[in-house]
Amino acid sequence: MKKIILILLASIFHQYLFSQENFKKRYNLMPWPQNISENNSSFKINESLTISISGEDSENRVKNASVQFLRRLSNRTGVFINNGFPVKDNIAPIQLRFESVSNLKVNSNETYAIEVKENNILIKATTDVGVLRGLETLLQLVNFNKEGYYFEGVVIKDAPRFLWRGLMIDVSRHFQPISVLKRNLDAMASVKLNVFHWHLTDDQGFRVASKTYPKLQKFASDGLFYTHEQIKEVVAYASNLGIRVIPEFDVPGHATAILTAYPELGSKKNYDYKVERFSGVFDPTLNPILEDTYTFLENLFTEIAPLFPDEYFHIGGDENEGKHWDENKEIQAFKKENGLKTNHELQTYFNIKLEKILKKLGKKLMGWDEILTPSTPTTAVIHSWRGKQEGLAQSTLIEAAKKGYQTVLSNGFYIDRMLSVKHHYLQDPIGNEKLTKEERSRILGAEATMWSELVTPTTIDSRIWPRTAAIAERFWSSKEIRDLDDMLRRLKVVNTNLEELGINHIRNTDYILRNIAKDNDIEALKVLSKICEPLKIYSRNKGGTEYKTFSPFTLFADACVVDAEDAIIFNENVTDYLLNEDNINLKEIIYYLEIWSENHEKFTKINKNPISNSLAPLSNNLSKISTILLRSINKKNISKTDLNKAKELNNKLQNPIEDVELVVTESFDKLIKLCEKKFL
Repeated sequence: MKKIILILLASIFHQYLFSQENFKKRYNLMPWPQNISENNSSFKINESLTISISGEDSENRVKNASVQFLRRLSNRTGVFINNGFPVKDNIAPIQLRFESVSNLKVNSNETYAIEVKENNILIKATTDVGVLRGLETLLQLVNFNKEGYYFEGVVIKDAPRFLWRGLMIDVSRHFQPISVLKRNLDAMASVKLNVFHWHLTDDQGFRVASKTYPKLQKFASDGLFYTHEQIKEVVAYASNLGIRVIPEFDVPGHATAILTAYPELGSKKNYDYKVERFSGVFDPTLNPILEDTYTFLENLFTEIAPLFPDEYFHIGGDENEGKHWDENKEIQAFKKENGLKTNHELQTYFNIKLEKILKKLGKKLMGWDEILTPSTPTTAVIHSWRGKQEGLAQSTLIEAAKKGYQTVLSNGFYIDRMLSVKHHYLQDPIGNEKLTKEERSRILGAEATMWSELVTPTTIDSRIWPRTAAIAERFWSSKEIRDLDDMLRRLKVVNTNLEELGINHIRNTDYILRNIAKDNDIEALKVLSKICEPLKIYSRNKGGTEYKTFSPFTLFADACVVDAEDAIIFNENVTDYLLNEDNINLKEIIYYLEIWSENHEKFTKINKNPISNSLAPLSNNLSKISTILLRSINKKNISKTDLNKAKELNNKLQNPIEDVELVVTESFDKLIKLCEKKFL
């Protein structure tokens, strides 16, 4: 009897797990909520759907979000909704309730709850921003069948894991127009990111107009900068979405653009400062012993800081190697007189002065983790970008938190490094570090960083999205949400939905390929782009052609993206087939080999030009190796000549070409070995 009971319990538990797995796979929510349950109902979407708001919506955030919700819902479903604006009727089918208006501080409440029943939907939140987060979740609950569209019947209680969930966009290396920023703010809000970190100055450009120091826009911007009104416009747009805006003015290093306009503030006298056109770390640095330097920064910050309501102000502070400080005898004498042994200590002296300036302006200094020294006041916020891969014993995030600093992490979330979504998704901001409750409270959250050396307004969306949607889940959802396959399933849906917000990461790929082909027939190029990825970890800008800020970024590498879709499928098919040797995976392998085998003939019909010609060896070798493998698999026979030729071709294909790498060569190698073992 006991054995029978155990068997029954095991069966029930197995059915429970199976039902939970199926339950999860019904929904395409991202980020995944903290708590979700089903209630066996659904709410039909029809033309009579209306929304009512209960709460003092003084900032109009909920009203504006409701209007956009109805527009997106109507466009997504094709339903002609009769009333496209919130109504005053308290018995509207969708009711939005909140208690207060968020002041958009770091600790603002974003919790919300949703209950979807057959006849009504209720979203409750403490603040208006919580309602915004709930509306985005509700939109992700849209489903359909042959009879129409409906909201899934669920009960959700949700809250973010981290308070600070950001995206940094560098507009200095490549200027990004207001329209680019707005569409990315919309996308950020759709996945519940709440901080836009605006990297406004660097060696390649100073991007803010200054009435106090007009030479900055005249000589340091190439005419590409934001006016005060435009900055206010972006800040207001972000605020409407429940997103805070943190400005960054990078000093004392990364200052070439500033010194192009005001060379008298430089650490090296009689130096020909010019706006930098290349990428990298450069020597021009503000002079930290000149009072004029601090007068300049105080006047500039006094003018600029009021444009940004948030209390945090980022001063950069990274990658200052101090070469010009070392060459300046006056600076060396100053260090000696003041007992400053290293350039790091001198920079701390500089940072402390800035901290006092910003404090007078009601701002809290934030900087990259190089500012972390024993003398740095604990009022500073440490932005951690370095970890063990930079030779450190641990992430500077943990070190700073243990030393009493508030911290934000970006180490592991540098999306410009072109690493896979899986790589970023498995990075946990805290990891398995043992922290006290107080230390944990100092870790505010994390940011993905989009440095723009190799991106333009045409390509930036494809470099940010969709990976940042998965990263946003890591910042919002429970640490235990780590199922890669399920994340990828949901991300596929989210990726498509991003287009309705104006994100052009999918459509601009075709534009670049048409530019290469000089024709509308881009099928052959598209086939190649789906199995090639841009070179990773900055290697695109090393060894070969070094890109300048005004170099072409409409090349084949710019059309290729991380996580090449056909390569992922093919590689999985090969891996699974080698484990099981099943017909389903074999058919998929043959399907792709046939496409690639025939593709070069189509490629040869593309209009010949220098860019397309440079891809010919890749296309030709891919076709040849695919033909050999296809023939061998179909005939279950491979000659010694074909075997050696396949190995030779795969060796060639493993070499990068035109700043991309073919990411199916490992699978080709597995298939070659399989043919050698079974068919030779």
